[in-house]
Amino acid sequence: MNVICLGINHQTAPVELREKFAVADTDLVSAATRLASADGIEEVVIVSTCNRVEFYAAAGKPEAGFGVLNRFLAERAQEHHYGQEIFYKYDAPGSIRHLFRVVCGMESMVIGETEILGQVKKAYGTASTAGSTSKHLNKLFQRAFNVAKEVRTKTNITRGSVSVGSTAVDLAERIFGRLSGCNVMILGAGETADLTSRTLLSRGLKSISVANRSPERAVELAASIGGRAVPFENWHHDILDIDILIGSTSAPLPIVTREKIQPLMKQRKDRPLFIIDLAVPRDVEAAVNAIEGVYLYDIDSLQAIASQSLEIRKREIGVCEQMIERHVADFSNWLANDSARSVAATRPGSLGAQASEL
Repeated sequence: MNVICLGINHQTAPVELREKFAVADTDLVSAATRLASADGIEEVVIVSTCNRVEFYAAAGKPEAGFGVLNRFLAERAQEHHYGQEIFYKYDAPGSIRHLFRVVCGMESMVIGETEILGQVKKAYGTASTAGSTSKHLNKLFQRAFNVAKEVRTKTNITRGSVSVGSTAVDLAERIFGRLSGCNVMILGAGETADLTSRTLLSRGLKSISVANRSPERAVELAASIGGRAVPFENWHHDILDIDILIGSTSAPLPIVTREKIQPLMKQRKDRPLFIIDLAVPRDVEAAVNAIEGVYLYDIDSLQAIASQSLEIRKREIGVCEQMIERHVADFSNWLANDSARSVAATRPGSLGAQASEL
């Protein structure tokens, strides 16, 4: 048995390509179940976040497994030639090493960020509940979480502002200085919206309003942060009163469009509107940036800010890599020995083969 990984991230493709292949939370179970039942793949975990879409699979033959994943991606892109060169692919031990680096935040836009660990845990939990994991991926992901814990405990790789939400808030502070006089609206009420809103409050933000398709979730998040819930269908009515709009929904198409924003900007009397789009697929239509007085930053725009806080973490990379390599070797040995045991158990005359004949 081998473990393979096929993926795309912020390092290999811009957001307009990544969003083509993003798997919505509501589709994760059906996609994982479908892939795990395909010939060539036995187990699968799908990790789909704002910065990456990755498929981890247990496959008897790597190329057969990659073939299944490529056909799945070509179908999602609605074309047969979607530029496979933008995807990276690994089999063991490269796939093992990549996953360990991902959960440790070493493949993130902000090196050492901890948000990705929670996202991978959630992705694994979804796959496990769907029944698309078994012995090999269960053991791999549990080991990955242990590696992340060791790296976070024994190094300074997570020191400083490390989440995407924190980086977005850093950008807002650069624009406005102190945030105590600013009004913010957040579209979405998921994990990223929650983390971003709490970071904003920690920097002294004046007020936050929350709009979400599920009004119950909007009310819940607003209550927990001392904010105000806004009916999702009426979010644009508040544009005149806010300084910063943050998009963080899982909508398949843009919510914030030029058609909606342009007439409202004429009523703002020269007050700029800063929009930070953390969603993939994007919540904000790119044409919005052409409106006078609007300044739009998508998730890729955060890269420049993130890179300025990397020096401490960079000094820790070597130590982290040594830890990871030790665990990669250990898990690779287990995988090889497990495969050898499986082969031996099926040989004529072996106890395993005899049992299967009974």
